[in-house]
Amino acid sequence: MQNLSSLEIERRPLHEEVAERLRTLITEGRLAPGARLNERVLCELLRVSRTPLREAFKVLAAERLIELNPNRGASVVALSRGDVEQLFELMSALEGLSGQLAAERRTDAELVEIRALHSEMLAAHARRDLPVYYGLNRRIHQSFNRCARNAMLTETYESVNIRIQNLRFRSNFNQDKWENAVREHQVMLDALETRDGIALRAVLETHLRNKRDAVLEQWAEIDRQQHEAVEGSFGRAQSLNADRQALRPAST
Repeated sequence: MQNLSSLEIERRPLHEEVAERLRTLITEGRLAPGARLNERVLCELLRVSRTPLREAFKVLAAERLIELNPNRGASVVALSRGDVEQLFELMSALEGLSGQLAAERRTDAELVEIRALHSEMLAAHARRDLPVYYGLNRRIHQSFNRCARNAMLTETYESVNIRIQNLRFRSNFNQDKWENAVREHQVMLDALETRDGIALRAVLETHLRNKRDAVLEQWAEIDRQQHEAVEGSFGRAQSLNADRQALRPAST
């Protein structure tokens, strides 16, 4: 007789679901760097009580996505220009090593999976659906890292990568740079197929440097938005309606 426990549907704890939703809001910039997190608004938006929300805050604080201040509550981490330069420098090296090892160690099944993700990503790009495109893009990069089969590399990769998701997302706001990123992904796929680890490492390192440059070109605007978010959180009272509007799902 079949073990009935194998038929059970796995369910994540509620606070993990909340944390994942907040990560998405941070990545897409609807929870802006520097902004205070309004517990009342978030509980209403996510339809949860404060207990799972606060547990989710602890998870995101450990990931260095938010800061917990006893006097001012939780706020989204705002990075300095120096932070950005150093994080992308490190991420470039981690992506490059992941790619080199992936080309050497990937299986045929993994190649098929990445090809499928690439095709879906191209379709999202064609219809200019940036949130969907970015989600698929991120899965491709994570697949390279998974194919590398190095647990220590993955641990470091994930801890750094999660801190720059919003910046990687907004690096595609410039249409020319978005087009170039798509072309680079085709080169990545070609190198993975031919098991050319040196070529895959090189294009991934270039890809991350280009992401960094795209972000730094926007830095004056990013810095202004971060300061406005902080001033809006602590210098004046914000209405619930304004907060709700900012957190509505993005149109695509």
